[in-house]
Amino acid sequence: MTRLPIIIDTDPGQDDAVALLMAMSARDRLEVVGITTCAGNVPLELTTANALRIVELAERMDIPVRAGCPRPIMRPLVTAPEIHGETGLAGTDLPAPRSRAQQGHGVPWLIETLLGAPEPITVCTLGPMTNLAVALIMEPRITAHIAEIVSMGGAFSGGNLMPAAEFNIFVDPEAASIVLGCGRPITLIPLDCTYQVRAVPQRLAAISAIGTKAATVVAQIMSYRATSEGGEGRPVHDACVIAYLLKPELFGGPTVPVQVETASQLTRGTTLMDRRGRSGRPANCRVLTEANTDGFFSLLGGLLAALP
Repeated sequence: MTRLPIIIDTDPGQDDAVALLMAMSARDRLEVVGITTCAGNVPLELTTANALRIVELAERMDIPVRAGCPRPIMRPLVTAPEIHGETGLAGTDLPAPRSRAQQGHGVPWLIETLLGAPEPITVCTLGPMTNLAVALIMEPRITAHIAEIVSMGGAFSGGNLMPAAEFNIFVDPEAASIVLGCGRPITLIPLDCTYQVRAVPQRLAAISAIGTKAATVVAQIMSYRATSEGGEGRPVHDACVIAYLLKPELFGGPTVPVQVETASQLTRGTTLMDRRGRSGRPANCRVLTEANTDGFFSLLGGLLAALP
């Protein structure tokens, strides 16, 4: 089976860590060309260190990690220590990484890698879309070299940071607007979908029972403040991106026009889905609104069992 080449842009973050572990475990299906980090859940220095920790946990030091943008394009950085803890990986005590990020900024690497790839690459964004947006501004030719963009972001039935906005989009709405308008196929996975995928206690117990180091870490970090997001069990938001790539049949949703609010302070970062076609704009996103939760956790368990 041909492996799907992907780049993961991320701000680890607990659910980002789960997504990274899933992608690195699925080595027969996914070719992780590289990981770029951005500021988001915690500042850039911590997201980069956390990405390195997860790469080392998975024993996938063959995958390069590069640090990207330390702040949004136009706004001060907003972080989420109340969800992820001060380190971004609260709940576990992974040691400081032994390895270092690759030399050079993540954005030029994104551009060079996409332009030089033998086939288009799928770009997965698990945090604010700053790095990809800056790359699109610097070198618009990369659009032809992106097979698909799969992003965890957005909310259509209420936000998690603000009443109407989801965290990743709220942190850098200008970046999200640029990416969603780039003209490439986009799959957007909003809170409406990810809130269905919750690590409730019985699922955490099953993950812990797998017994691998990776499974133990996932059970620990997803147990941290387990009722902090409006219900029993932490949603495994970003991991839905990797699950979709591996088993798209677990998800469903329409292809519709989506825009991002960038001007209003009241509704900053709101994603507006035009379900009825009133705007006259072309459909630019497939928006996933349905998830097979049992299927997701079955997939996650198998991938964690295959890791150290």
